[in-house]
Amino acid sequence: MQIDLLVLELLASKLCHDLVSPVSAINNGVELIEDIGGSVVDEAMKLIGDSAQHASRRLRLYRMAYGRAGSEDNLGIKDVRQLAEQYLAGGKSTITWPENQPPEIFGTHKGTLKVMLNLIVLAEELLPYGGNIALGPAHEDGCMFTITGRSAQLTPPLHAALENVTPVEELTPRSVQAYITGRFAAHFGVKLTPTQHGVDRLEMIVTLIPGAAASVPTPAAPPAAESAA
Repeated sequence: MQIDLLVLELLASKLCHDLVSPVSAINNGVELIEDIGGSVVDEAMKLIGDSAQHASRRLRLYRMAYGRAGSEDNLGIKDVRQLAEQYLAGGKSTITWPENQPPEIFGTHKGTLKVMLNLIVLAEELLPYGGNIALGPAHEDGCMFTITGRSAQLTPPLHAALENVTPVEELTPRSVQAYITGRFAAHFGVKLTPTQHGVDRLEMIVTLIPGAAASVPTPAAPPAAESAA
């Protein structure tokens, strides 16, 4: 899968935007301690600790969602669910992820869980005022993301970016996540079917395209040691 340089620039801008707030809060906490000292140490340390955890949670998910690790590592559904829950912890949006979702086949279809992590990032962006992301069953052994909240809409520009019909030069920091999610889905043989229900509810069905992507390889057993001569 080849990505245009402009897409990489937009994605880098998005990551910096998402991380600048917690990193700046850490700096603010340090400055409070340096400028005022003892009377605010407890408050400053809490600010530093909370912000560091926030930045760390986001970095862990971004590593799998965008990095090579998410394409090559044998990700488990349980691990991905934990990453998603930690990513959203303390934010405006919540996630409801039952232990029986998605179907087990999703864990053996290479890249599918990486696509799902990108969907989590996209869903959070679609909930500027907060809301809920719920996973549930869908037809044909699929999984449905139900995104509910004020203005939870996949607008026409975002839909076009998701479907890869938007020219790269027309992408923006707002639409780049939809675009990269759609590209990963197409690359790994994952079908995304969005349906808008009013202005506050979006359903996204995730299904696998048989034979479109290789299964996650099972690590080979180490060769038996040769007997000494």
